Amino acid sequence: MSNLKEKFFRRGNEFLGSKVPVICGAMTWISEPRLVSAVCNAGAFASLAGGNCPPEILDASIEQTRGLTHAPFGVNLITISPAYPSQLEMLKRNPVPIVIFAGGLPRDSDIAMIKETGSKVMCFAPAAAVARRMLNSGADALILEGTEAGGHIGLVGLNVLIQEVLFEYDDALIFVGGGLATGRMCAHMLLMGAAGVQLGTRFAVAEESCAHHTFKQAMLRADARNAVSPSQFDDRLPVVPVRALKNDGLKRFGQLQLDLIGLLDQGHINVKEAQAQVENFWVGALRRAVQDGDVDNGSMMAGQSIGLVKKIEPVQNIIDELARDMEAEFQRVKKNLQA
Repeated sequence: MSNLKEKFFRRGNEFLGSKVPVICGAMTWISEPRLVSAVCNAGAFASLAGGNCPPEILDASIEQTRGLTHAPFGVNLITISPAYPSQLEMLKRNPVPIVIFAGGLPRDSDIAMIKETGSKVMCFAPAAAVARRMLNSGADALILEGTEAGGHIGLVGLNVLIQEVLFEYDDALIFVGGGLATGRMCAHMLLMGAAGVQLGTRFAVAEESCAHHTFKQAMLRADARNAVSPSQFDDRLPVVPVRALKNDGLKRFGQLQLDLIGLLDQGHINVKEAQAQVENFWVGALRRAVQDGDVDNGSMMAGQSIGLVKKIEPVQNIIDELARDMEAEFQRVKKNLQA
């Protein structure tokens, strides 16, 4: 490892236990033992997606992953999931190197409990106020994820989060993600002070990803303009921000909102009933897309970096390319500064 690469990789690698400070973002139905272990064996870091997974199944996935890699890996927990409390209890009995809290603000007691097991804690920070709160609550590291990312997203772009948070906390361990796909861009995140980077969309179509072949092919055909976050048309019908590829399902979701607004205005339906229809529309849609390959009606979660994803390739190739291109960019910047 060159001196430049060692310098800019060191903090992230020491925290993650990796050789390259790259995190594969946790993706429901995709971040399972095979992909997680492949990423970790390739020298980067990944976590199992907790989602709504029953604790006994998540427990078994942890053991399966341990059988596939000796490298550190983590578990990503969604704090608003119904399974969250039981998942926490399971991780108390069966700790992993790193626990990542997502989906909402974890309680201080939850962070403390996980740290008492010896696990490190990472928290997402989609806004400056959340970053301050999580650092004060004991988070060991943050993940700044811009709205360019796929799946459930915040409302602030990564460029602004870098200025609001990364530049304000020089001593904090901060990883960044959202719209990243190339080693050259990742190098500049580290040059600006990030400890490492998080990518999701590129790993979703990796050879080791369990996603359906039809899902992967649809991803490869898409570009940045196809990865959108559906609009909320009425405050009475809250829509959780999610970035996914435009398809028939997304169009029908927009029409459903308009139809429900009309029914609400006419008094033919109450708000609770309308909200239930909005919430139920996407139930099972991600599984249908990822596992069944229903790319027309399922939820095709993807970030705006999708247009930079050109092929299905092994995880090792992705990690090696990212590391190589980061090193090349460090050298290019050094040469320019010395000119």
